[in-house]
Amino acid sequence: MTFFGILVTSVVLLVLITAAMVIFVIRYRRTRHPTPAKVESHALLEAAWTIIPTILVLIMFYYGWMGYRLMRTPPEGAMEVTAIAQMWSWQFRYENGKQSSDLYVPADQPIKVLLESRDVLHSFYVPAFMVKQDVVPGMIGFVWFESPDTGTFDIFCTEYCGQRHSFMLSKVVVVPPAEFEQWVLEDVGEFEAPDAGDMSEEQRLVLLQRTGERLSNLKGCVACHTMDGTAMVGPTYKGLFGKTETVVTDGQKREVVVDEAYIHRSILDPAADLVEGFQLLMPSQEGLITDKEITAIIEYIKTLQ
Repeated sequence: MTFFGILVTSVVLLVLITAAMVIFVIRYRRTRHPTPAKVESHALLEAAWTIIPTILVLIMFYYGWMGYRLMRTPPEGAMEVTAIAQMWSWQFRYENGKQSSDLYVPADQPIKVLLESRDVLHSFYVPAFMVKQDVVPGMIGFVWFESPDTGTFDIFCTEYCGQRHSFMLSKVVVVPPAEFEQWVLEDVGEFEAPDAGDMSEEQRLVLLQRTGERLSNLKGCVACHTMDGTAMVGPTYKGLFGKTETVVTDGQKREVVVDEAYIHRSILDPAADLVEGFQLLMPSQEGLITDKEITAIIEYIKTLQ
C-alpha cells in the first residue's frame, strides 16, 4: 500500500510539473516577451513549495518507517530456524537438532530465520515472501516471514560469492502444520553414523554409506566436489580414496595417500594439506560437523571408485 501511495503521488507530481513546464514555455517564450520583466518574490508561493513537499516527504517517511518496523519485528512466538550459508550451499538447522538442505516450515506460522555465514558475504533472498538480507561473516542477522499457503518457493543468494554463486539455490517448502510436526521429529539423528545394534557389519556399512551420501548434499560438499570424476573447484570424490596426491604443506610440496586420517584432517583444516592445483576456498568445518558425520562421508567416498 505504501509503495502504491508513493507511486501515485510521484505520477501526479510528474504530470503537474510537466504540465506547468509546458505552459510556461509556451506562455512566456521569448517571441512573446522579448524584454524580460522583473519578477518579485512571492512569499505564499515560496512557502507552499517548501511546506507541501516537506509534508509529503514526512508522510512517506512515516509509512516507510512503520513498514520497516514491521519487517524487523518478528511476532511473539515465531519459530526459529538457523540458516548457515557457505560457498555454495544453504544448510538449515532446527531447534531440536534437525538438519536439512531445504527450509521446511509450517503454514500460518511466523518463521524467524537466523542468518550465519561461514566464509564470505552472502545474501538470503526469497522473492515469494519479499524478504532479503545480507549474510555477513561474524554477524548474526535475521529475516522473518509467514506463509498462509503451502507450496515450494525459491531461495537465492543475491550477493556474488565466488565461482559457483549462481548454483547457490535452495527451497522454502511450506507444509501443513501437522505434516511439519511429523517431519521435524523424524530421524532427528539421521546423519549420525549408525551404531552396530542388531544389524550386521555389512548392513551397518551400507547404512553408513547412504548417510554419507546424504551428508555430502546437506553439508554442501557437492558444491565443490563431483562424484563422477569431473574436475571442478575441488578434487573429485571419484577414485579419491587411496589415491596418492601431491599436496602443499606449510609451503612445501609432498605426496600423501588419501586415507581416513587425511580426509578427516582436510575437512576440519582444509589449509593443512592443500592439493596442488586447487585454491583454498573451503572453510573449516570445525564445529559444523561431528566425527561420526565425517566417518559417514569417508565411507561414502570409499564407494566412489
